[in-house]
Amino acid sequence: MMKLYFLPFFVLSIISVTACKSVKGTNLTASIDSKNQNILYFNPEVFPDIEEIKEPTYSAFYAAVSGKIDDYRHYKMMRVDSYISFDSVDVEAIKEFCRNNNAPFAIVPKVKYFKVGLGKYVFSNQVIVSMKLYDSDGNFLAESDYDTYKKNARILGSAENSIKIGTEGVMNFISKDLTKNKKSIVKNFQTR
Repeated sequence: MMKLYFLPFFVLSIISVTACKSVKGTNLTASIDSKNQNILYFNPEVFPDIEEIKEPTYSAFYAAVSGKIDDYRHYKMMRVDSYISFDSVDVEAIKEFCRNNNAPFAIVPKVKYFKVGLGKYVFSNQVIVSMKLYDSDGNFLAESDYDTYKKNARILGSAENSIKIGTEGVMNFISKDLTKNKKSIVKNFQTR
């Protein structure tokens, strides 16, 4: 008699454990996929086009982006050491980069230094950081810029600090713009 009650209990236990494992595995796979998505950041276009200021600009820009990207929990920053012109964006290149790197979004940035004085190499520490946001299909989603002089009236300080402040500011502006237009963006992704 004892064996008769034990058999159904044993069968139901195995079925429930197996069902729970498969459900848990499915959710884990979905969460891993969402955590492995990247936001591509191309090297910023630097104006004026002088080789000596490009590398310090890139390092200050990416330092600011990596500090700010922690706010976006499900995405990781992926640096693309490739140049895309800010004024004439190559949409096909963005689609290719996004497809190859599991990235739903790509950002094309630009950093413009202010020139002061008469000399060719005399610059202000003030910058304008601009960004354009595209989705993986090459659709333009948002654009914003941040002028460190107009927003913070920064007169003193280093150019690296200005780049960091400008990058964080423009990322905040794009985030606010996306929350305003969230319905249209969600509608775009649901129709795919």
